[in-house]
Amino acid sequence: MRVQVWDYRKEYEQHRESILAAVDKVFSSGRLILGESVDALERAFAKYSNACHGVGVNSGTDALLIALKALGIGPGDEVITVANTAVPTVSAIVTAGATPRFVDVDPETYLMDTGHLENAVSSRTKCILPVHLYGQCVDMDTVNDFAETHGLKVLEDCAQSAGARYKNRKCGSLSDISAFSFYPTKNLGAYGDGGMVVVRDSDELADRARRLRTYGMQGAYYSEEHGYNSRLDTVQAAILLHKLEFLDGWLDRRRQIARNYERQLAGLGLVLPLEGEGNYHSYHLYVVRHSERDRIIEELKVRDIYVNINYPFPIHTMPGYADLGYVEGDLPITEALAKKIFSLPIYPTMSDEEQDAVCRALVEILS
Repeated sequence: MRVQVWDYRKEYEQHRESILAAVDKVFSSGRLILGESVDALERAFAKYSNACHGVGVNSGTDALLIALKALGIGPGDEVITVANTAVPTVSAIVTAGATPRFVDVDPETYLMDTGHLENAVSSRTKCILPVHLYGQCVDMDTVNDFAETHGLKVLEDCAQSAGARYKNRKCGSLSDISAFSFYPTKNLGAYGDGGMVVVRDSDELADRARRLRTYGMQGAYYSEEHGYNSRLDTVQAAILLHKLEFLDGWLDRRRQIARNYERQLAGLGLVLPLEGEGNYHSYHLYVVRHSERDRIIEELKVRDIYVNINYPFPIHTMPGYADLGYVEGDLPITEALAKKIFSLPIYPTMSDEEQDAVCRALVEILS
């Protein structure tokens, strides 16, 4: 049995008629840019996230960039974040003109270790950018308390965590502003790129984000400030609006798959994911750890089972960010984890039979 690390095709077959109907409605509407579906999705997703405003943009990367610019982050500023994330987190900071400052991560949850914030803050620090990695939230009470003490902004990177909760509060509502990705693999994924800036309760922040996504324009052909061309595609918004109705059910299925893995893989020597205290983990990814990762991956591939490594290279070790001045050894936990972690297949339409095949293969390899 061939098992992919991710596959959208069964989902598409299940929802094909509704998705095609939604797309046809857009094509028949006479409005292809920032149409009715974008407005409806912005309202619905903001409500889902327990926030007041949603601003649809072209990608999760742009959501981060526009959120940073809406907060006033720019040249000369520093933003505290982590290096065990997708490149877009750091790319957005650099594109905004600011400088990333990295802290190490917790060795059990792989999330930002908030105990390192004090050592990272400087007179130039303007923002903390916690990444809700793999589908669960950073300790946001500590982040927010620290930010308040030091007069900092907080921007949540929710690219992997739509629907996750921290102490019964939805991610995206745990700070003033947040950024979501609708890349196809995400908990709520489009059939192309897409993203959203979510603003908890500030009309001013939301208005600025809307200006920034359309060349800084307040009205037609009149730019109030330098901005960008970053509008959520109306076709993708229509697809996402349909899929949003099913998101909570899909998260329940992800959590069921995670429990099945926990039950079947116990005692094999794999370090399994830890759900942090107060967290409702959405299990965007199911990340395990083993010192013989590369051998395990190759043996799984022989059995036609495919996994992924999220992420094999910490950003501070990449040539593209060498100018930040970090060297190997600066973030020891981040670097050690990157050599051992890998992600098992997990997505809502994954069958029990497919999961059983993964587990049987791992039992054979590790017993």
